[in-house]
Amino acid sequence: MLKITCWPLLTASALATALFVSPAALAHAHLKNQYPAANAKVEASPQALTLTFSEDIEPAFSGATLTNEKQQPMPTGKVGRTAAKHNQMIVPLEKPLPGGEYQVDWHVLSVDGHKTQGKYSFSVK
Repeated sequence: MLKITCWPLLTASALATALFVSPAALAHAHLKNQYPAANAKVEASPQALTLTFSEDIEPAFSGATLTNEKQQPMPTGKVGRTAAKHNQMIVPLEKPLPGGEYQVDWHVLSVDGHKTQGKYSFSVK
């Protein structure tokens, strides 16, 4: 008898959890695409790294570190975002990158307060 009366309560609890947890999971700013692309082999050094996210970001609390194959940091300028696309982070490079492998470690704060981070690599010929 107890098992039969518990099912409606368990079902309602599971439904409530799904409704309240799902929107929070969707609010994180996930990396959608980037330039240079992940694992790309570009012919020439880019002037900036461009990362596009699934949500708008707060540039003051977002950033990226670029390191070469020897794990040495490469000089970058102040992180910004485009006026038209608040989900796009621009990281200017202070000088052209020599040929080699590079890793981008990024972190962002979405406008709703959620933090995400990740990394990818590319190479310059």
